[in-house]
Amino acid sequence: MVRLEDLLELFNAETEEGWNSVLVGLANQLGFQHTLFGVVPDRSTPLEAAFLVSNYPQEWRTEYDKQHMHSVDPTVAHCQASAVPIIWQPSTFNGEAQHEFYEQACGYGLRSGITFPLHGTKGEFGVMSFVADGSEHATATHHLAELASLSLVRDYALESSRKFLNRGKPAVDAVKLSARELECLKWVAAGKSSWEVSRILGRSEATVNFHMANIMRKFDVQTRQQAVVKAIKFGMLQPA
Repeated sequence: MVRLEDLLELFNAETEEGWNSVLVGLANQLGFQHTLFGVVPDRSTPLEAAFLVSNYPQEWRTEYDKQHMHSVDPTVAHCQASAVPIIWQPSTFNGEAQHEFYEQACGYGLRSGITFPLHGTKGEFGVMSFVADGSEHATATHHLAELASLSLVRDYALESSRKFLNRGKPAVDAVKLSARELECLKWVAAGKSSWEVSRILGRSEATVNFHMANIMRKFDVQTRQQAVVKAIKFGMLQPA
């Protein structure tokens, strides 16, 4: 069981790092070595723009994002349509793509866990996963025994996360893109490389990269895809 004073530490955390540390500590208390929390403020916000914290292996997170694995992850599909948790077991992963996804996760020690849907009172949507190392001792029975405590952690985490949802995200009227930057971003959103955009616009590849670097700086993001997501969210681009 978790203590109320430990749960309240989620509200006391002032930084995302501190908040994540408290969350990981709560999961550890309940026998789970890894946790992931991801939430968007509403269903219209792309999942790529989620407020997300986890202590999953960074290599797995990078691979997951690069391959857009949320499209084959059965826990995400489950959470979009249900309010009850889903326990990870081999039968959860159906079909070749999901079996391959599960085997890749197992390769990073993410074999046995439970995922809770996040459906907030203000329209938020997300997922929260707790994962135990190993496979034999971390059984579904263990997960079920901790269900009430895990549900409490989920509820306190969702409520306390609201202070981070919009922190550090520039307001739409605070981001100004030039006509050339918008043009570059439009072609990047269409799947074009810097070289291809340079041929289309009659500019050098270095100039295109310069514009894209400025765009990412203005949106305070790390990747081009994240910049595209922000531009769509702010109404600067239309989804393809």
